[in-house]
Amino acid sequence: MKKINLLGATGSIGTQTLEIVREHPELFEITALSFGRNVELGRKIIQEFKPKAVSVQNNRDVEKLKLEFPDIRFYSGMEGLRAIASFSEGDVLLSAVIGSVGLLPTLDAIEAGKQIAIANKETLVTAGHLVMEAARKKGVDILPVDSEHSAVFQALNGEKRENVSKLIITASGGSFRDKTRQELKHVTVKEALNHPNWNMGNKLTIDSATMFNKGLEVIEAHWLYDMDYDDIDVVIHRESIVHSLVEYIDGSMIAQLGAPDMRIPIQYALTFPDRSSIQFSEPFSLAKIGTLHFEEVDYDRFRALKLAYNAGKIGGTMPTVLNAANEIAVAGFLNGQVDFNNIEAVVENAMNHHMQNVIQAPSLDTILQVDQETRAYVKTLL
Repeated sequence: MKKINLLGATGSIGTQTLEIVREHPELFEITALSFGRNVELGRKIIQEFKPKAVSVQNNRDVEKLKLEFPDIRFYSGMEGLRAIASFSEGDVLLSAVIGSVGLLPTLDAIEAGKQIAIANKETLVTAGHLVMEAARKKGVDILPVDSEHSAVFQALNGEKRENVSKLIITASGGSFRDKTRQELKHVTVKEALNHPNWNMGNKLTIDSATMFNKGLEVIEAHWLYDMDYDDIDVVIHRESIVHSLVEYIDGSMIAQLGAPDMRIPIQYALTFPDRSSIQFSEPFSLAKIGTLHFEEVDYDRFRALKLAYNAGKIGGTMPTVLNAANEIAVAGFLNGQVDFNNIEAVVENAMNHHMQNVIQAPSLDTILQVDQETRAYVKTLL
């Protein structure tokens, strides 16, 4: 029985994690969980899974929930996320929150000796050097939940790392992969949220459309697998069947394939090194799919990916700036403050603004300060 502390229970990854726990009650238990403002769904989750501790976003919701569930410990805000992440009875933290809010809770969970199943890529983008060093010191495993990084993780199993030539991360291309930059000028939020392959949360779907999501994954791969950026490639793969590949020095490529269903990498992170069955609505068949397509990335078309590579290579505090600026810019797009094409322009502006102030090997306090300063600066641009 693996006991799970779950951050982001009402989001896309969170709800699919709960599906897995529901399907395998003999393997998993939800010990503690957090959710944001979706109290209606959160209440149903509490009733079904009966966690011992819960955190919500707003403190005003705590008093209401305490009356309904007097035997549960309730928290709120960042303090609550940190309490849930390191909750003593849990074995593993599954971080499924969106954004850099996952950083401090993840560091707390590592310090508490929890195994980390990470779907919150912004944590490694913002402070990868601190997270990986903390995990090494505590002997804690960082297991990837993103489908791409799960694929790389599986393709590396049993192989010598010195024989790896490069990582090849696949990208669907998002909602607008066939549109030119000119055609993107007047796209709507509704159009941007219509992903062709995956059912994800709003922020992640917008990041997929811009390809910032893939850029964050490149930076994440750098930290997870200790790979130079020149040895991490991205290729457009429309079907999202090949989730990523590893190329070896003899020219061999090992890939992980499967249906575009996030339950597969989520469950693998929770069961590793074992596997368990998953119920599908219909069998996965390569014969029915018939053809798989791969295309080179046009970095002039997908400028966000180029910005992410640049930020990663500059290093230090620049990935923190990239992530913080993108979070605010995407929120601005969803709120109607920023045109879709200008998301990239806002992030590039923030990076240029920070260029002369990059700090290498920054401390946690420095990262948090740069994160807040970047958010404040980008809000002035909006």
